[in-house]
Amino acid sequence: MTDIACCSALNTEPDDVTHEAPVSAAWLAVFSLTMGVFGLLTAEYLPASLLTPMAAELGVSEALAGQSVTVTAVVALFSGLFVPVLTRGLDRRVVLLAFSTLMIASNLLVAVSSSMTILLVMRVFLGIALGGFWAMAAAVTMRLVPPTLLPRAISVVFSGIAVGTVVSVPLGSYLGDLFGWRSAFYAAAAIGLTTLVFQVFTLPQLAPRKTTARLRTVLDVVLRPGIAIGMLGCILAHTGHYALFTYIRPFLESTAGVGADALALMLLGFGVANFVGTLLGGWLMERSLRGTLVLMPALVGIAGLALVFLPASGLGLALLVAFWGLAFGGVPVAWSTWVARLVPDQAESAGGMVVASVQGAIAAGAASGGLMFGLSGIVGVFVGGSIVMLLATLFIASYVRTGAQVEVKPTSASMHL
Repeated sequence: MTDIACCSALNTEPDDVTHEAPVSAAWLAVFSLTMGVFGLLTAEYLPASLLTPMAAELGVSEALAGQSVTVTAVVALFSGLFVPVLTRGLDRRVVLLAFSTLMIASNLLVAVSSSMTILLVMRVFLGIALGGFWAMAAAVTMRLVPPTLLPRAISVVFSGIAVGTVVSVPLGSYLGDLFGWRSAFYAAAAIGLTTLVFQVFTLPQLAPRKTTARLRTVLDVVLRPGIAIGMLGCILAHTGHYALFTYIRPFLESTAGVGADALALMLLGFGVANFVGTLLGGWLMERSLRGTLVLMPALVGIAGLALVFLPASGLGLALLVAFWGLAFGGVPVAWSTWVARLVPDQAESAGGMVVASVQGAIAAGAASGGLMFGLSGIVGVFVGGSIVMLLATLFIASYVRTGAQVEVKPTSASMHL
């Protein structure tokens, strides 16, 4: 999601920001945004490594516990679209500090939750912070560095996503097995507190701009030729992955008898391989964007089926999990590049549309995975999720275009919004 998030300002800030850009870079403030991205991503993915102990202590099924991921993603989807608009009259520094505070509160309250209902409500708070922060981060970064340093600054901010991907799941698994699942959320709250303190001392005042924030541009982009079809391919590719990823711990524990220490190492291997896959995806896209869009989900689907049907154990199982992580690493990067290539004149709004689509796919994947879990068990989840990835591959290969898009005038429908 690194590159997806980079272009998610959602037209809530004006495009002509260079006249307000500083002459020198506020790198400490930029790094504070990196910390915020890292903390939010870590908190979002923690349940994926803690489903088994969470479900056991709260007296619910693992399928229901998995909905803690669904709730956060659904709320983040709408938060990313609407919170920047609703807060357009507020100092952006105040809004970002509020998101960090909300992240702390969510993690602390999850850690002391006595029921699944309370836990899900607390995850709503995290979704608000997650979607809002990502929607504003790129636009805020534009106001912290000179235009010539903007690409480097944005890559620094969203490197927190790559680091969080590597750290969150294995860290949750490790702390959960040592001190109980609640300890992982206390640790996430500590990360949030550190982030908040750092932001208080480094973020400058960022007065709201006198502009009319609106969502109409997103609809304009969707109605352009080929964009809606492409977004459906993006959603399918992410839905299949998150149906698998949300239930990775129950699968490894129940089908292969993986213990706590081995599980933490496998999840760490997944994260490291995912980071490498992001770099590999960039290399592949230089040669063929279309090939990358098609190849990566196909490899994820093959890895999922191999985990089910190949008699792998020990090192072989760990290599399959790492291969899965490597394959998915290029998926979000490829879709971000695709939308930037086809809609260069509305990159922010198009990027925000991708963010909302991915968050919706996370929710759909976790929810459908839970449904399949309840109907056919964990093996059914992995077979079903893998099939979705292979269907996404066929759909993308057949219908998604990757050529440069011609700017299209807004339709009459969008002009009346």
